[in-house]
Amino acid sequence: MDPTIVPAGIAPDLTAALAAATHSVVLPAILVAVIAYFCGCFNGAVIVSKYTLRDDVRKHGSGNAGLTNFHRTFGGPLTFVVILTDVFKAIVAVWVGILAAKYLIADDSLVIALGKYWAGTFCLLGHMFPCMFGFKGGKGILSGGTIAIMIDWRIALVVWGGFLVLAILTKWVSLGSIWAGASFPFVTWFVYHEWLLLVLAIFLGGLIVWKHRGNLKRILSGTESKFSLHHKK
Repeated sequence: MDPTIVPAGIAPDLTAALAAATHSVVLPAILVAVIAYFCGCFNGAVIVSKYTLRDDVRKHGSGNAGLTNFHRTFGGPLTFVVILTDVFKAIVAVWVGILAAKYLIADDSLVIALGKYWAGTFCLLGHMFPCMFGFKGGKGILSGGTIAIMIDWRIALVVWGGFLVLAILTKWVSLGSIWAGASFPFVTWFVYHEWLLLVLAIFLGGLIVWKHRGNLKRILSGTESKFSLHHKK
């Protein structure tokens, strides 16, 4: 048996599994990071607005390249194209992390979970700071929510459940988004109890909260816009 491969159930924790395959971790990690980042760069709102509508969504409304601003600005069936793009790219990125972790590092459940978090983090970085669009992207809630679903259904339940409740009750999508980002590290620790995953979860969730810092200020001042199914004319 190859000593760098750790069969499922052998490694007692994530640190041990990675330690057993140290020399084979770096290259897959870099590969996943690069692929996941460029997956994230395919920002649905920017691509659809610039190349289909010939009007950059970042020049309107909040200036954000996200689903909410796209819907408020343009509306219509192209909103679903934005949704599909941002969901699909997150799915692809996380699957790259899963396959790389399983077949290039170790077939261990915690290593695979780390692959999901690692890929999800770089996908979100690509979405928020896309190199091909001047590093000006979206706030990551749709892609981030898809990543949560891909990671674990229990994490998705907490993140999406709180998001939907707050967004529906207050009509502040941003408040639900802040909950999603802030709750992500806590539920990650509850599910996995692994510090490496917690560090990535703090970074990933912190990115979402940081991106919504302006919304939080407006919520506290009572000036935040409420979401409507009808886009602005």
